[in-house]
Order: sequence, then C-alpha cells, then structure tokens
Amino acid sequence: MKTLRPSLVLKYLVTVAIAIVFSSDLTLGQSQINSGNSSRTPGRPVTIPLTIRIKEAQPEPELQGIDLVVSEDGETQSIISIRGREPSFPISLAILIQDDLVSSISNEIKPLANFVRELPKGSRVMIGYLRTGSIQVRQKFTADLEKAAKALRPPVGFASAAPYNPYVEVIEGLKRFDSQPLGRRAILLISDGLDVSHGIDSSTPSQSVDLQRAINEAQKRSVAVYGFYAPTIGSQGNLILVGNAQSSLQKLATETGGHAFFQGTGAPVSFNPFLTELNESLERQAALTFLSTHLNKGFHRVEVKSSTPGVKVAFPTGYTR
Repeated sequence: MKTLRPSLVLKYLVTVAIAIVFSSDLTLGQSQINSGNSSRTPGRPVTIPLTIRIKEAQPEPELQGIDLVVSEDGETQSIISIRGREPSFPISLAILIQDDLVSSISNEIKPLANFVRELPKGSRVMIGYLRTGSIQVRQKFTADLEKAAKALRPPVGFASAAPYNPYVEVIEGLKRFDSQPLGRRAILLISDGLDVSHGIDSSTPSQSVDLQRAINEAQKRSVAVYGFYAPTIGSQGNLILVGNAQSSLQKLATETGGHAFFQGTGAPVSFNPFLTELNESLERQAALTFLSTHLNKGFHRVEVKSSTPGVKVAFPTGYTR
C-alpha cells in the first residue's frame, strides 16, 4: 500500500477546507438575497394627473420644493416621479365638441383654435365631434398644432346630430389615449353634459351609468377632464335639465382631477375667460407616479396632500384596477 507524503496530505486538507468555506459563503449569500427579495414590498406603478395651485399672495415654489404625500385606500404610498408643471412641458389633449350645441358656440371656434396653436411645443392634439352614431374624429392625435387648429369647425347645431349621450363617445375618445405616451393627459369636453338616454327622470349624475363609466375610463388612463358647459337645442331653457347637466360635468371633472366651467345656466358669452383659466390649469398640471401596494381588483381611493403653505392640489378621487 502506497503512503502519501505529509506535504501532499497537508495540501489536500487545505484545499478541502477552502472549498467548504467558499460553499458556505455562497449558500449564506444566496439565502440573504432570497430573504431580501421576499421582504421587498410588491407594488405596481400608478400615474395620476394633478394640478398644483398656489395662492396669489404666495411666491411660486419649484416643483421639487413642494411637499406632497400620496395615500391609497388610507395608506401612504411611495412617490416614484413627478413630471410636468412647466409651461413648456408638452401635453396630450383631446378636444371633444358636441355637434348639436346652440349656434352661438360657432363664434368660439376661432379663440379655441388660437388656444391650440399656443400649446407647448411637442404637445399632441386630437379633434373630435360627438354626434349621432359615433365620434367623428376630424384630426387624430398630431404634434402639428396648426393642422389640429384647422380641423376645428362650428358645431352643426341640429337636434338630429345629437349623440345617444355625450359620455358614450367620451369613452370612445378616451380609448384613443392608449396610443399616446404616458405623461400629462387631458380632455377638453365642450358639451351640455346631459344624459337623457334612459329618460329625463334618469338624467341626474348619480343615475347615469355611462357617466360613471367615463369617469372610470379616464381615471384608468390618467386623463384629467375639463368641461365647458354649453346648451344644446333640446336642453336650453329647462332649468332642471340644465342643473342635471352641469352637475354631471362637475362630477366628471372633479373625479378625474380636472375642472368644469359655467357662465350661469345659458350659453357662455365668450370662451375667453374659460380658455385663460384652462391654460393656467394646464401649466400647473403634472403627472405623478407612485408605487401602489394595493394590487386587488376594484376601486382604489387616492388622496394627495401638501404641507407646503399656500399650496392646493386637485387630483382624481381614485381609479379602478
């Protein structure tokens, strides 16, 4: 029987010891990685539009200097990013006009076209008309603002052109945002906001199924809706219908992080004050992305607060997963 020399035995034992130590370190390191992964909170990014307003007496702070806290279903969430809230930051905007509005609205097409031309460079605009059958898209989303402005036309102003209800075609318009980059998104809806598709008695905001569907779809796509109220041939003069219509527009705007504009109960004398305020709102609009830790399907309530003095935040009430 052959006997190994002491020097060879020593080398063998050292090699085995190193292998054992290396293997133990590798196993320990892998277990630490797995432990770290298992303790990491699962989540999914959610983007919402929000408008940050500053009291007139307050100096305008930088976006980074504004303290924001986002909660979902009552629990604080981590903010991933905030984009926008600069006059030069582009936006995806769909302008939807109901085609049976009263004839005086024809006078507002020129200032509306000028508003489109003055949007930030790189913005993308779609022009659509809500009418019988389905939405008439006169201009798909385009970065050519002059082309979008020229696609605007006066509403035809006939009762026969009325849509089934405005919100069915608003939903159709919202689906067009699926092809647009995620970021600042908005709809300008010029409409009477009235849904009488299930009868006059079912025209209140709480009874309109399609209004709620439009809110859900806008929240899902991070689109803030801004509404300009204008009467139609069929609704003008009926104060009950006007009240239901304006309340519906108000609900749509408030729950999506936008704003509704009215001048009494009739047709606005001019869109100019509306457009000035809308432009200010869009300049202050940002796209906020947070990490949602609530992954269950259903409605999730969202709230955004700021402790920065003089800051007021408008945001959607939530979203449906």
